[in-house]
Amino acid sequence: MSNSKDNFNVSDLTSALNAEDRADLVNALKNKLQDLTGKHSDVLENLSPVVRKRVEVLRGLQSEHDELEAKFFEERAALEAKYQKLYQPLYAKRYTIVNGVDEAEGATAEAAKEDETTSEDKGVPSFWLTAMKNNEVIAEEISERDEAALKFLKDIKWARIDNPKGFKLEFIFDTNPYFKNSVLTKTYHMIDEDEPILEKAIGTEIEWHPGKCLTQKILKKKPKKGSKNAKPITKTEQCESFFNFFSPPQVPEDDEDIDEDAAEELQNLMEQDYDIGSTIRDKIIPHAVSWFTGEAASDEFAEIDDDDDEELDDEEEEDDEDEEEDDEDEEDDEEDDQPKNRKKKSGRVPIGDGQPGERPPECKQQ
Repeated sequence: MSNSKDNFNVSDLTSALNAEDRADLVNALKNKLQDLTGKHSDVLENLSPVVRKRVEVLRGLQSEHDELEAKFFEERAALEAKYQKLYQPLYAKRYTIVNGVDEAEGATAEAAKEDETTSEDKGVPSFWLTAMKNNEVIAEEISERDEAALKFLKDIKWARIDNPKGFKLEFIFDTNPYFKNSVLTKTYHMIDEDEPILEKAIGTEIEWHPGKCLTQKILKKKPKKGSKNAKPITKTEQCESFFNFFSPPQVPEDDEDIDEDAAEELQNLMEQDYDIGSTIRDKIIPHAVSWFTGEAASDEFAEIDDDDDEELDDEEEEDDEDEEEDDEDEEDDEEDDQPKNRKKKSGRVPIGDGQPGERPPECKQQ
């Protein structure tokens, strides 16, 4: 978040718009852009007439580009909606197999060969739990206490919403001893879905069974000696849990109620929350079986390893070039030293003592 009031930051503006609609944001953007245009109009004024004319032509080309880009976004949304409908029968079939409603072709004969204990298992136990745990982003949110409850997860769905723009996640649960809800939802409202700019997120209020709340833990403390109260002192604290996902960070209605540090922290929390939701939507749901088997995780690591290998290869080539240059310098020094009987050598030392690949790789931006 910028310290200067003159700098325009979309995320800062967005954080103050919890109760305002998209039209208000557009007006605010227009006013701000007009203000910026006025401040930087001197750039054009300082140009020569012929250069200014060229810039005006470039601005016209940019406008044509923006119009085409808007059409691209419209057609892309329509194409995504088309294929989202085509995916549904596949997702429905996946649901029946995972939850034992239908048997997969060829699986009945295999089950008959197994002993009675395993043949009683229906579907694919812990399918969604395992799939999510194999994803690095989601696994960080799942505690050991959560796993027993997430074993009752039967399906995860997502759908676009139009008013306001955004998407909704649905987590369908079987009857379980932890909460009464059969469906937990998480809805993301986007100011501009193509950017995207998150306005807010809304989660389901979970109806926990008594003593089964996974987002809180009860601490018991023995009373001090000599205390009149002989009963243990109990204290409830929030704890890490995947189910905190359904209680997203809230943006205050008035931006004056929050200072700069708190606003920055809130922005980070919102970005992290959106990252989890979009990972479930874009990776877990469409490729669930690959995450269940771990193949998807292996593919991701393989891509990272390939990128790292390329960086190391580049570094090794640089190191080899450095070594060659150093060898040439030493030879030149030796030639210079021979007539004068000097023993001094070049002060340059190869990176990693001359061994390629010993320089630490640069950090890769994810």
